[in-house]
Amino acid sequence: MDKIIIKGAKENNLKNIDLEIPKNKLVVITGVSGSGKSSLAFDTIFAEGKRRYFESLSSYARQFLGGNDKADVESIEGLSPTIAVDQKSTNQNPRSIVGTITEIYDYLRVLFARVGTPFCPNGHGQIKSQTPKQIADFLFSLPPRSKVQILAPIEIKKGYKINEVLNNLRSQGYLRVLVNNEVYQLDENLPQFLDNKKTDIAIIVDRLVLNIDHQTKTRALDAIEFALNYSGGEIAFKVDDNIHYFTQNDVCRVCGFKIKEIEPTLFSFNSPIGACEQCKGLGYNYVPDERKMIPNPNLSINEGGLDYFKNTVNTTNLDWQRFNSIIKHYKIDKTKPLKELDRKEIDLLLYGSDEAIEIDITSANNKNYSSIDYVEGVLELVNRRYQETSSEMAREHYNKYMSEKICKSCKGKKLSPQALSILINEINIINFIEKNINEGIDFLLHLQLSEAQAKIANPILKEVLDRLGFLKNVGLEYLTLARPASSLSGGEAQRIRLATQIGSKLTGILYVLDEPSIGLHQRDNDKLIKTLKEMRDLGNTVIVVEHDEETMLAADYLIDIGPQAGVNGGYVIAAGTPQEVMQNPNSLTGQYLSKQKDILVPKTRRSGNGHKIILKGAKHNNLKNVDLTIPLGKFICVTGVSGSGKSSLILETLVKAIEYTNFNPFVIPGEYKDLIGASNVDKIVVVNQDAIGRTTRSNPATYVGVFDDIRTVFENTIEAKARGYTKSRFSFNIKGGRCERCWGDGTIRIEMHFLPDVYISCEECHGKRYNDETLQVKFKGKSIYDVLKMPIDEALVFFENYPSIHRKLQLLLDVGLGYLELGASSTSLSGGEAQRIKLAKFLQRKPTGKTLFVLDEPTTGLHIDDVAKLIKILNKIVDGGDTVLVIEHNLDLIKVADYIIDVGPEGGNNGGKIIATGTPEQLLIKKDISYTAQYLENYLKKN
Repeated sequence: MDKIIIKGAKENNLKNIDLEIPKNKLVVITGVSGSGKSSLAFDTIFAEGKRRYFESLSSYARQFLGGNDKADVESIEGLSPTIAVDQKSTNQNPRSIVGTITEIYDYLRVLFARVGTPFCPNGHGQIKSQTPKQIADFLFSLPPRSKVQILAPIEIKKGYKINEVLNNLRSQGYLRVLVNNEVYQLDENLPQFLDNKKTDIAIIVDRLVLNIDHQTKTRALDAIEFALNYSGGEIAFKVDDNIHYFTQNDVCRVCGFKIKEIEPTLFSFNSPIGACEQCKGLGYNYVPDERKMIPNPNLSINEGGLDYFKNTVNTTNLDWQRFNSIIKHYKIDKTKPLKELDRKEIDLLLYGSDEAIEIDITSANNKNYSSIDYVEGVLELVNRRYQETSSEMAREHYNKYMSEKICKSCKGKKLSPQALSILINEINIINFIEKNINEGIDFLLHLQLSEAQAKIANPILKEVLDRLGFLKNVGLEYLTLARPASSLSGGEAQRIRLATQIGSKLTGILYVLDEPSIGLHQRDNDKLIKTLKEMRDLGNTVIVVEHDEETMLAADYLIDIGPQAGVNGGYVIAAGTPQEVMQNPNSLTGQYLSKQKDILVPKTRRSGNGHKIILKGAKHNNLKNVDLTIPLGKFICVTGVSGSGKSSLILETLVKAIEYTNFNPFVIPGEYKDLIGASNVDKIVVVNQDAIGRTTRSNPATYVGVFDDIRTVFENTIEAKARGYTKSRFSFNIKGGRCERCWGDGTIRIEMHFLPDVYISCEECHGKRYNDETLQVKFKGKSIYDVLKMPIDEALVFFENYPSIHRKLQLLLDVGLGYLELGASSTSLSGGEAQRIKLAKFLQRKPTGKTLFVLDEPTTGLHIDDVAKLIKILNKIVDGGDTVLVIEHNLDLIKVADYIIDVGPEGGNNGGKIIATGTPEQLLIKKDISYTAQYLENYLKKN
C-alpha cells in the first residue's frame, strides 16, 4: 500500500477526520497553535503505531511497558513501524554528555585504548613496555663474561613495615635481597630499616656470568620468567654497579607513574577505574563560594557582611560565639568594611585558624566555658554542615552559599591521570571531545597513524566520522561532544536523536518529528531540510509537525489543520502539494505562503528613549572580549547562527550582570569587565521556556492568578453560601473541598521499583480532583472541575461579565493560547506555551518605562499567524516605554525589530563576536559576513 488511510480520527479536538497520507514522502502537518496538529501526528498516528507494536509482543513483555490505549480513531491502514523524534529534553544526569548519548564516546574509548600511546604526565616522555623476548634480548646483548644479578623488584604496600616484608621473604626460602643497592643475606641478622624513608627492595633471583652456552641461556630465561611472574611484570638487571629496569607494564621508570591496564573502561568517567578520584568523574565539586558568602564587601562584619552570620552576629548563637574566637584572637576589626581587611584576615574568616586558639562560650543559662582548639572558618562551617545534614530544608539553606567549582585534581577533565596520559597525535580523549564537531572531523581526517595502527583504527574511525557527519548535517557542528546533555535545548536534543536515527540507516519506517527547525538559523535550516529528504530517500515516510515556511515549501505533501485553535480547530482545511495548498482560499497557511497575507515591515523604526546599557569585555564561553550596547526603549533582536554565542552574551552575561548589580548579589554572571547604565533598568523580566511549575498542580489559571477570581465567583453562588463554603473550599491544594484519596491531584502515583512510576486516574473522584459535595456547587450549570476543563477562549465568553477574570483571560488569548484548558497541567505544556503564559502574566503589570523584557525564541511552536499576534503584543510593550530584547531566528519577527545585534560569524570557537548592528536595513550592508543579513534581504524585498 502506497498511502496511510485514516478514517474517523477524533483524538482531542479532531473532528472525525478522514485523511490519506502518501508513504515514502516528506509530509508536513501545519496549522495555528492548538489546531490539532500534534493530536493527528503524535496522539493518533504515532500512538496507534506504538500500540500495534506493543500488541505484537508477548503478554509478559507488555506488562512492563505501561499503558497503550487505542487512539480515538475508527481505522488506520498502511501504517509502518513508527518512531517519534520529539523535543523532550535528554537525560538530566550530570554525567551524560553529547558524546555518550550519541555513542560516539564509546567508539572513542575503544580507539584510544587500541592505538593510544602512554606518556608520563610529569614530562618524562613516552612510557614503553617490553615483551619478555625484548628483555631477554637485552640481557644476551651484554658483553660475554658480564656479571649479572637478575632481580625481582618488590612493591612495599601501604601499611606494611620493611622488616616484616624481609622476614616474610626469608620464610619463603629466599636467600639474598638488594635493599637500596646493598646486598643483604636473609639468613643473617638484618638492621632495623626506617619505614618513613623511600626504600627499594628486590629479590636476587639469580647471579650468573654471561656465556653463550645453552645451560646459561636456559638458566637466565628461567630466572627472567620467575622474576616477571613474581613482581607482576617488573624486572631489573644489576650489571656491575648499574641497574637496568624493564617492565611488561606501562610504568615511567623515572618517576614511577604507572598505568595498570589500557582498556576502554580506563576512559570511562562513569567507572571507578577511569574516573577522577576526587570528583568521581563529574569534573567539578560542589563547594562554598566566597562571592556568595560576601555578596557586598562594602559591609562590615557587624553590618552583616558575612551573609551566613548576618542575623546572628554579636548574639549568643553557638556558631557565632565559636567563630567570634577567631575575630578576638587575631584582633580583626568588626566595624571595618570587609573590602578594607587584608587578605590574611579574610582567609582567617573564611577558612579558619591553622593553630589552636582560645574559645570562650557562654551557654543559655549564662555559664562560661573555655577551651583551646582549632576553629573552622565560615566557608568550612557551611561545607561541613552541608555534607552532614540529612534535612532538605537545611541543605537548601546551605545551598545558596555553594557553587560548582572545577575539580582541582583533574582540572574539569573528569578522568584519572592514567586515562589522560594516553595520547593520539599529542591529544588525549578529553582534548578531543572538547573540540566542536567540525574540528573533530578535521582532526580525524588528518590523523597520522602507523600502518599497524591504521589497520586497527580504520573501522572505528569510519563509525565516528559517520556519526559526526550526521550531527553536522542537522546543524549541530557548533556543539562539542563534551557538552552536558542537561544543557541542551529541546531542539538540539531532538536533532541529536534525529542524527542517531539517520546513522541507523533504517528503511520502511514512519518517522514523526515535532518542529525540528526550532532553534535553527535559516542557514542551518537548509541543512536540516536536506537531511529530512535523505531520510525519505532511504525509503521512509517522514511526517513533520512544523511552522517553518521553508520546510513547508520543501514538503512533498502539506496538510493544513484548522481553521482555528481548540474547539474551533480539528478539521483538515487543505491537503496536497504546497502549491495546491496555496491555491486553497480556505487555508490560512496557504495565504501566508502565497503572500496574500504577510507580516508587514514597519515604515519607520523607533529611535528609543536615549538611554543605553553598555556591557564591556564579555568573555563567557566562546565570547571574544565582546562590547555590547543595548539602546533602551526599542524592540531589539539578537540573531546569529546556532552556537554563535547569543545565549552566552544575553542570558548568561548581560541579564545576570544586571541582576547582580541591581537586584541579587548571589547571581554569578559570565565573565565581563564592566557594566554601564544598569541604573536605567528598574526591573528585568526574563521570559524563558522553563515550566511554569514543578508539579502537576500548576496550570495556566493558577499561574496568571485568575483561579483566585474564579474561586471567588463560586464562593458567591447561592449554593455555596447556603452550605457555608468559603473560597478555600474550591482549591485542590487545601483539605476540605478536594478529593482526599488523591490529595486533589486527580491521579494516583504507583511506585514501580526499578521502573518508571505509573500514574492512574483516581478511582474515587475519577480524575475530577474534588469531592462530590464540592462538585455539586454550580455556576451557570458548571462545576469548578468543568471550568478547569474549559479552553481559555470558551472561558472568556463564560466569564464575560467579570472584568477581572475577563482581562486576565484576554491576555492569554492575545498570546495565542485560547485553545489551552484553564486547568492544563504545567507538565503537559510545551516550552513555547509556558513562555507565552509567563508573558501573559507579566503583561498584567503597568509599564514602568524602565523594564527590560528578555525573551528566548518566543516564536517557538507558533504558526505565522500567531507570530503576527505575538509581534503585536511585543510592540505594545515597547510603545508603553519599556524595552524588549529577543533572541530569535524567525525572520518574520527579525524584520520588524527596531535594532538588530548579529552574533557570529559561525558557531562555537569561530563565533562569539558581534559582527553587525543596526536596523534591519542597515544590517544588509554587512551581508558579506552576516548570514542573517543574507537571508533577511529576501524578506525585506518581499515587502
